[in-house]
Amino acid sequence: MTARIPISGRKIRFALVGCGRISANHFDAIAAHPRDAELVAVADIDPVALQRAMTATHVPGFPSLAHLLGGSNPDVVVLATPSGLHASQAIEASRAGRHVMTEKPMATRWEDGKAMVQACDEAGVHLFVVKQNRTNPTLQLLKHAVAEERFGQICLVTVNVFWSRPQSYYDAAPWRGTWALDGGAFMNQASHYVDMLDWLIGPVESVQAYTATLARRIEAEDTGVLAVRWRAGALGTVNVTMLTYPKNLEGSVTVLGERGTARVGGVAVNKMEHWEFDTPHPMDDDLEKASYETTSVYGGGHQRYYRNVIDVLRGTATPDTDGREGLRSLEILIATYLSARDGRRVPLPLE
Repeated sequence: MTARIPISGRKIRFALVGCGRISANHFDAIAAHPRDAELVAVADIDPVALQRAMTATHVPGFPSLAHLLGGSNPDVVVLATPSGLHASQAIEASRAGRHVMTEKPMATRWEDGKAMVQACDEAGVHLFVVKQNRTNPTLQLLKHAVAEERFGQICLVTVNVFWSRPQSYYDAAPWRGTWALDGGAFMNQASHYVDMLDWLIGPVESVQAYTATLARRIEAEDTGVLAVRWRAGALGTVNVTMLTYPKNLEGSVTVLGERGTARVGGVAVNKMEHWEFDTPHPMDDDLEKASYETTSVYGGGHQRYYRNVIDVLRGTATPDTDGREGLRSLEILIATYLSARDGRRVPLPLE
């Protein structure tokens, strides 16, 4: 394993692979750090998407990751490709000596996720897994309250993802909703919300799930429910559907404890809707400025996520979400699908 040498004295070079729906968030995030970061290349197998990205960013474009690695010199390769491709592409980029940033979920299979971590370790490069919702001021405040034990014993946690994805969304890209490349509502759309279960509340003891494909012509599920038991004793549910009429309604988390109640809602956990504890705390002064407006289910966290990545590569910070941290939420996702498939309670850890 080679040493990770901090990058100094110049901008950090990013290249993005996969110029689809989420790529604009990455382009904007890189542009928001003009003194520290620059986009040097893009790649996509779709010539139309590639040309659109080249026109928007004014950087060279390549028809594949292999061509990009051979024709440009990025420090970081950003994977915004279908989820089922992340593992092979992360391994390819790491073996070329590039740091890797991958969109959620880091992989669609447990073995693939572990292989990504191992490959990046062996190459001596960082593996970053994008979890931009963690940077939301609303969730940071909620995380702080949990850490300070303001809830006392946490009793019940409810996570809701009530979004809308019409059939046209799935038809626009043939990989969407497939088991091989995408997964369903839990694996794709609700991935960030499943991530909150471990990150906010703590280690999960077991899960039991039901999934269904009720209205969309896809392989994977468009709707699902998940029951959760945490090791600390709390119980919870995750309720997910892509069938909300007529548009995205809610992305929320509610925490109920013996000494406090909090609910973060909005369309993307961007609004503090309830905040009540038995004892005041200085963090309450941050309540009013925690909420923010957004029309996007992605929220506004990509810029903050890039800030951490830049600082890590400068050698002045540790990763907020590296590959091992990404495995924690992937493990819950895999357990969810195993439970739904086999009709049984699945204990964690998987191994």
